[in-house]
Amino acid sequence: MNDALRLLLARRSTPPNGLTTPGPTPDELTTLLTIAARVPDHGKLAPWRFIVFEGEGRDRAGQVLVDVARASRPDATPEQIEAERKRLTFAPLVIAVVSRAAPHPKIPETEQLLSAAACCQNLLIAADAMGYGACWVTNWFAYDRAALAGLGVAAHEKLVGFVHIGARRERLEDRPRPDLTQIVTRF
Repeated sequence: MNDALRLLLARRSTPPNGLTTPGPTPDELTTLLTIAARVPDHGKLAPWRFIVFEGEGRDRAGQVLVDVARASRPDATPEQIEAERKRLTFAPLVIAVVSRAAPHPKIPETEQLLSAAACCQNLLIAADAMGYGACWVTNWFAYDRAALAGLGVAAHEKLVGFVHIGARRERLEDRPRPDLTQIVTRF
């Protein structure tokens, strides 16, 4: 079995709070984004874009989440507010994948959205191949227009996911995977 197949068979998400420094170097980040953009893209529309959160940008994003959380949940406890502040700070790198899917005469918006989802999967695989841990998550703010606007997502765009990338604090055991006899049928 070749290395690529072994990697795919063993890939496992690492929760954001299981990630730490170091994160990808600038050259590795360029490679990650290049791989993320090498997805099926019917019509060559590039119906997605990336927002990179690193360094102080993660803290500024946390403040956006705090401001939105305070406005929408005035009864939030100080601990809940602090949790919002930290959401994008566990991993040294977070890449938001944003769908720019739009009406098109030949390519359905669903196909465009799925192309953006493939960007997330490519990021996970590429990060793992580089020796990093990664996790694709959304959370409440991926669906909150005020939070999205504060994070730089336009009104006509959708957030497909935040991919957190960094060194693993520890290697996780694999989790149970679906039994193929329960999910595969033949036609």
